[in-house]
Amino acid sequence: MKIVSSARLKTSIKNKLTKNYPDLNFYFFKDMEEASEDVYDADVLITYGEDVTNEMIIKSKNLKWVMVISAGLDQMPLQAIKEKGILVTNARGIHKIPMAEYTLAMMLQVSRQAKQLMKNEQERIWDRRVPMLELNDKTVGILGTGAIGSEIAKYCRFFNMNTIGFNRSGRRVDEFDQIVTLENINELLHNSDFIVSVLPSTPDTDGMINEKLINEMKEGVVLINIGRGKNIVEADLIAALDGGNLAHAVLDVFTEEPLPEKSPFWGMDNVTVTPHLSGISPHYQPRAFAIFEKNLNTFLKGGKDFINKVDVNRGY
Repeated sequence: MKIVSSARLKTSIKNKLTKNYPDLNFYFFKDMEEASEDVYDADVLITYGEDVTNEMIIKSKNLKWVMVISAGLDQMPLQAIKEKGILVTNARGIHKIPMAEYTLAMMLQVSRQAKQLMKNEQERIWDRRVPMLELNDKTVGILGTGAIGSEIAKYCRFFNMNTIGFNRSGRRVDEFDQIVTLENINELLHNSDFIVSVLPSTPDTDGMINEKLINEMKEGVVLINIGRGKNIVEADLIAALDGGNLAHAVLDVFTEEPLPEKSPFWGMDNVTVTPHLSGISPHYQPRAFAIFEKNLNTFLKGGKDFINKVDVNRGY
């Protein structure tokens, strides 16, 4: 069996795989350009997902399984994968701890005026009038109640915050005080002091956070996007920030990445820009490959009970 990785892996990960599975043939490459010729006769492909092309899937002769060691699949050629009946699994859930920590850090940064305090420090200004707010008893609305959204809600409850979650089905999730759907999403929008988007990129969610939705948000809300840049109509968000309806936006993802230097977001005092790093952690690859190894054992036994199996029709 030939297993090809186009993801740049840690040496410790590569050594562990070759040691644990001596009968399998692993081919490790630093990127897809280097791996391209070997992909076409691979049985299994390990990738971050953004480097897989439609042509590659069509030309592959033996490919049975693609392991995406990230959560996002918006750049994957899912239709071609579906037509060839290829299994897709991902690393959904491994980001929950760093992304929850990022979210709480940003909520504290805004409520405790960290940017202003650092500016005052640099300019040697002693000003005790900078307004300080508490997270205690505030309400957070979280768009997406999966592993990441639930972890964020759990952390928020440590700060005695009220938690409202949004999902499509209305399914109850333990970490949330209340769940809403599209039918009653205004309950989340009207009552949340912070709104956090962890939505995937799908036809239903792309552009979901638009002028209409933003106008329903509570005045002075802080919006945090760690899902996908496509979830937000950026022109509508800029207009709302300029108009004062939103107090602040923390943006880790954008429609175009890297964020162009000409983007208005860079120069806005009520915006915090970070370069798509909310999920970064030194534990990222070990957690991803713990999932891969469990699925590999299932795959080798001809089983069907895979962790994080992706529905290629839905894209997640």
